[in-house]
Amino acid sequence: MTTVSQDKNPSPTDFWSRCLVSLQQELPSQQFNSWIKPLRLEQDLSGAYRLMAPNRFILQWVRERYLPLIAAIFKKHDQTQDLAIALALDESAVPVNEAPPSPGLPPAEKNHGLKAAFPPIDAKNIEQLYEKTRLNPGFTFETLVTGRSNDLARAAAQQVALNPGTSYNPLFVYGGVGLGKTHLVHALGNEVWRANNQKVIRYVHAHDYIADLVRAYQQKAFDSFKRYYCSLDVLIIDDIQFLGGNKERTQEEFFFAFNTLIEAKKQIVITCDTYPKDIQGLENRLISRFDWGLTVQIEPPELEMRVAILKKKAEVTGLPLGDDVAFLIAKNLRSNVRELEGALNRVIAFAGFHSRDLNIEVAREALKDVIGAHNRQITLELIQKYVADYYKIKVAEMYSQKRTRAVARPRQVAMWLARELTPHSLPEIGEAFGGRDHTTVLHACRTIGDLRGKDGQLNNDVHVLLQSIKG
Repeated sequence: MTTVSQDKNPSPTDFWSRCLVSLQQELPSQQFNSWIKPLRLEQDLSGAYRLMAPNRFILQWVRERYLPLIAAIFKKHDQTQDLAIALALDESAVPVNEAPPSPGLPPAEKNHGLKAAFPPIDAKNIEQLYEKTRLNPGFTFETLVTGRSNDLARAAAQQVALNPGTSYNPLFVYGGVGLGKTHLVHALGNEVWRANNQKVIRYVHAHDYIADLVRAYQQKAFDSFKRYYCSLDVLIIDDIQFLGGNKERTQEEFFFAFNTLIEAKKQIVITCDTYPKDIQGLENRLISRFDWGLTVQIEPPELEMRVAILKKKAEVTGLPLGDDVAFLIAKNLRSNVRELEGALNRVIAFAGFHSRDLNIEVAREALKDVIGAHNRQITLELIQKYVADYYKIKVAEMYSQKRTRAVARPRQVAMWLARELTPHSLPEIGEAFGGRDHTTVLHACRTIGDLRGKDGQLNNDVHVLLQSIKG
């Protein structure tokens, strides 16, 4: 904690007023009025600063997004020592009734009768509006681990969040189960909301969209349903593949809402478990419209990214996770993020139940079934056979000395797959491919990794082989 400089010794109110001036210069007015202005500064008997928030929603939002900036501003105005700012709930707070009017509306006193229709947004209303978005506040770009498997998708999502409705519309994100698609689109929605909480944002799973439509028919509120979905500034629809095979009217209504939002330059974000043209039971006119914007893929995370994900998850739980434990889990569980999280939770629970430290021996014991099953399923020989069959070459050519492109490229692909799908070391992989040096294997892995971002056909080959080998 820090104390006020003895030279100046301003009151908490005066000190906070100075900080507010600086914060107002650093932040857009929407953000400043919504999240910073409602705060109140206190100072206890020891001289420690404590920021009081009027409700838990603002408290959590400030802690997650603005605390580092506030600390820097505090330091700017009080350089006596390092700062450690506490946040607390202000039980005595009254609702904050000062927030900027909706974009495009004149000030309230000049609304000519519109004041009742557009009341000021107080802190309680902001919380209610956020809840209606159905966004998860914990899913942000800051908490999303990024690697080669999702860096393009993340970059696209961040661009859309900065300019919703004007670039990459719709944004179509596809990839297998548990790879972080939902986290990414929630992060996009939260970033839009952070910049402007007057935006009408809605995250909805395809199942819920269908349920909303059925409910509208049952309650004879179909016009309200259409008006609501067409009034959104950002529509995020998850797992669009579940619209496939549904009644024509369901797809027709989504087609209508899609066209209306696109024409109004409102943003649409879609996730799916497969490429748009591979969605079964979806009308061609919808599929063609998904190609209007940008389609990006999220792939299974590479080893380094899997380790980073595990370290990040462990950090959230407050438990130290050694690199050896992280690598053990990451080498043996590689299909998706949820599988990684499940394995980590299993190790943590095992250590807790047996009152043991979270070390490599405990991890091996906790995951012995998983590791054993994995090692039985995917072997270097299996990978070589799959790749040889796919490229129509002989398995023996995998460990031969042939260097023709028709053999060398499949061999490199097989080495890359071996590193991704097995716990074998580089020297062990090299030995299985004709006694090659580990540097040859490393070069092959880097080559395939680079080519995947440039060569669409090769990327597709690798994707197909990954899915086939993992079953």
